[in-house]
Amino acid sequence: MKQLIINFFFRLFSRIVLAGIAVIALSAGVSAQNDSIVIPHDNPEKLLRKIKLREPESTGINYLDDEFSGHWRGVDFGFNWFLNPDYKGFPEGFMKNDFLNSNFGGFNILQKSIGLQRRKNTFGLVTGAGLQLKSYRLDNNITIKRLESGVIEPETLTHERNRKSKLALVSAVVPLLAEVQIPTNHYKNRIYFSGGVFGGVRLGSHTKIKYRVDGKKEKLKVPGHYSIQNFNYGLMARAAYKWVNLFATYDLMPFFKDEKGPVLTPVTVGISIINF
Repeated sequence: MKQLIINFFFRLFSRIVLAGIAVIALSAGVSAQNDSIVIPHDNPEKLLRKIKLREPESTGINYLDDEFSGHWRGVDFGFNWFLNPDYKGFPEGFMKNDFLNSNFGGFNILQKSIGLQRRKNTFGLVTGAGLQLKSYRLDNNITIKRLESGVIEPETLTHERNRKSKLALVSAVVPLLAEVQIPTNHYKNRIYFSGGVFGGVRLGSHTKIKYRVDGKKEKLKVPGHYSIQNFNYGLMARAAYKWVNLFATYDLMPFFKDEKGPVLTPVTVGISIINF
């Protein structure tokens, strides 16, 4: 009897131990499954090729990282006239010109832009060089001449049919402008305003008249400096948006040398017809 009881408790204890071992083994297996990485049976490279990696999308040109580029180089066309004329001591009004036929041509060839900002390109200085051609259409029956004293006086033309009379000059000019640009929706569509000073040197000047003699067209061109200032300086302003480019100049020196002619202040306004 005693032996039967011992055998019963031995078999019960053995089953309990086996059950405990089974529970421990099962728990260890679950933990290992949770901590381990399951490698798929397929080729990993093949799986990676199916994953689409997208590059960061660009929002466009970051034009603020570009260098500052001003506006000077190009071709200008405009009109000339004289502001605040003072004919004291000279015949009245002989330099009055026809505004619409007194033309200006500017060929701005060289340009240098200097940015004044470290992280933007919307403000800077602009300089360069160019050639300017100015003409002043005078009254058809009047031209000018220079006396030995250097004084300018009008000369009445006596040809039968005078057609044109003008005074023309060619100058080299150097500007120094401060320019501010306002970015809009597109890099090339900035609004800009610039203003500053310019200096010029006269390279040549002449008068020209066109007339008819016995029905035949004739012209007479007379070169000379006509007591026009050899050097001049003044103010310049420019503004533009897209294809609309405007400019204006105001001379701070009179057109003629002191006491050699009436006091005339040259003014020019116009547009830039070509920019490059």
